[in-house]
Amino acid sequence: MDLRQLRHFIAVANARSFSRAAEQLNIAQPPLSRTIRQLENAVGGALFDRSARPLAMTPLGLLLHEQARQIMDRMDDMQSMMKAATATDRRRFTIGFVASTIYARLPELIRAFRQRAPDVELSLVESTTLDQISALKEGRIDVGFGRIRFEDPAIKRTVLRNERLAVALPRGHQLARLDAPLTLKQVASEPQIIYPRSPRPSYADQVISLFRDYGLEPAIAHEARELQIAIGLVAAEEGLAIIPESISRSRSHDVVYRELVEPATSPIIMSHRNSDNSHELRLMMSVIADQYAQWGYPVPESLLILSPQ
Repeated sequence: MDLRQLRHFIAVANARSFSRAAEQLNIAQPPLSRTIRQLENAVGGALFDRSARPLAMTPLGLLLHEQARQIMDRMDDMQSMMKAATATDRRRFTIGFVASTIYARLPELIRAFRQRAPDVELSLVESTTLDQISALKEGRIDVGFGRIRFEDPAIKRTVLRNERLAVALPRGHQLARLDAPLTLKQVASEPQIIYPRSPRPSYADQVISLFRDYGLEPAIAHEARELQIAIGLVAAEEGLAIIPESISRSRSHDVVYRELVEPATSPIIMSHRNSDNSHELRLMMSVIADQYAQWGYPVPESLLILSPQ
């Protein structure tokens, strides 16, 4: 007795006809009849009263039909569970990101990834660069996009590009009247709003180091918890903020943006586990390489080496 025989038996029992069952199974009637005979030999008795019109099951047939139906239902349930488990285990990809990378074309990369991998369950988690390190090690995320340089033997990091920095000013500020790039010296003479407040080191430390690299000591007026609060404090005329240039695409009626004279930049860094060679990670690298080429950005060599062929 095997599953094929049981499927054929159920088909005949439901159709109450060998010819109709054969048509539904897309097989010839003689092979179907032989299968039922083999099954009857296996159970030791007739399963159908062939003299009845329409075809009827014998008491032994009724007993087997009840048991066979339960077996086939259980098999269907098991197959569905296995497919769901396989999809969950193998086709999930989680991205960690710092807030400012949302402005640096990360949404476009995510859309392109979804188009290339529509069957992958994609999740997004906002977290600081330092939080991403532990999340990668614990398997809570598969790739992270941040701005802080760090060293960890378990984590591979790639600087995707260095984004120029700019200045956010209240629209009514005297420096906002100058329709020209500003120097760090001009900016340092005003109260500064930095972010995030914690954890440290962070992007805030990059900004402080930038001023000090030019022999300037910024006057910190506020340490905001996150980017949007910092921009809100600028709008409230609490000070100026050094921000990644991409944020200037976010227009506001009470905040203006100016370029910096100095070639100041902040890196956009992609991080992943050193041991990870999954198809999804390599696909993400391929997407970034393709999009960067379209946008005219230099493509890091490591993306080309590890991308899927």
